[in-house]
Parts: sequence; C-alpha cells; structure tokens
Amino acid sequence: MKLTARAKEEPEVNMTSLIDVVLLLLIFFMVSTSFVKQSQISISLPQADSSAIVDEVPQQLDIMITEQGTFLVNGRELVNNRPETIRNALQKVSGGNTKLPLTISADANARHQFVVTAMDVAGKLGFVKISIATVNDPADQ
Repeated sequence: MKLTARAKEEPEVNMTSLIDVVLLLLIFFMVSTSFVKQSQISISLPQADSSAIVDEVPQQLDIMITEQGTFLVNGRELVNNRPETIRNALQKVSGGNTKLPLTISADANARHQFVVTAMDVAGKLGFVKISIATVNDPADQ
C-alpha cells in the first residue's frame, strides 16, 4: 500500500465569529453604561459661631384640665372655662407663635367636651403640633 503525503493546508482563522463576539460585547457595554449626567446643586450651609453657645430649652405650651373642668395653661389657673378665656390665655402665653408644640392633658374623670373645647380653640388659633398626654394609672399595673 502506497501512502502519499497530502498537501498541507494553510491554517486560517475564521474572523466572522470573532467579529460577532466583539460586536456583542460592544452592544453589552453600550447598554449597561449609563450616560446620565447628574446635576449638582450648590448649597451654602450656615456656619456655627462657637462663641455664642446657648442651651435653650424649646418652649412648650401645656393645657391641663381638672375633673371639675378647671383649665390650667402652663400651670396658671384660668378664671373660667369659656373658649374666649382659653383663647386669650393661649395667645398671651405663646406670644402669637403658633408653631410651638401644645400638649393637652386631662383628668380621667374630666368631661370629654373640655378636651374637645381645648383642641378646637387651639386649632382655630392655628396650632398644628397638638398632642394629648396620657398617664397610666399605678393601680392598673
């Protein structure tokens, strides 16, 4: 048997598949890259003056209602429980600043109407930070 040597073929690189891979990578990087230019806002922050340190407790208004319906504004008893009296007392104590927090606390046996009256007067004056304080009865624990 006679074996003849074949003619050696020159190896070639198929460029079609290489170009496909490069184009796919290019598309992937283009899609995954964000081109959003983030806007910047210039903010000038206030500087603190270290020489003027003041420890000031924020002012708060308190309305206390007793079982008999007596109103106390910041610990001072009012003459009567009419809405006009409550309004005048709140205006005087707050100095017209309706942004102050207002706490309404009432005795457990006080009529609900007194609490509603206090809330109504405070709301009409423009107070928006109104909270109702509750106290747990020690006998219940």
